[in-house]
Amino acid sequence: MKKGIHPDTYRLVAFKDMSNEHLFVTRSCVHTKETTTIDGVEYPLYKLEISNTSHPFYTGKMKLVDTAGRVDKFFSRYKQYQKNA
Repeated sequence: MKKGIHPDTYRLVAFKDMSNEHLFVTRSCVHTKETTTIDGVEYPLYKLEISNTSHPFYTGKMKLVDTAGRVDKFFSRYKQYQKNA
């Protein structure tokens, strides 16, 4: 690794997933404005919109689009206008 390009300000930071209130602590150098207390220890707080506990890829709750059903519905709706070949 190149010397002098990595920050020296790593510290323990609490990350909070705002969609499901999941909270975890890890080392980071992210800038924060808020703090939170976990088990009597105060940590800088960084709020996330999505994490591995709420992301559809990791939870398996993916929203699938039914394109075949849409095509069938279209053909059934406009069947009377189709030319008979």
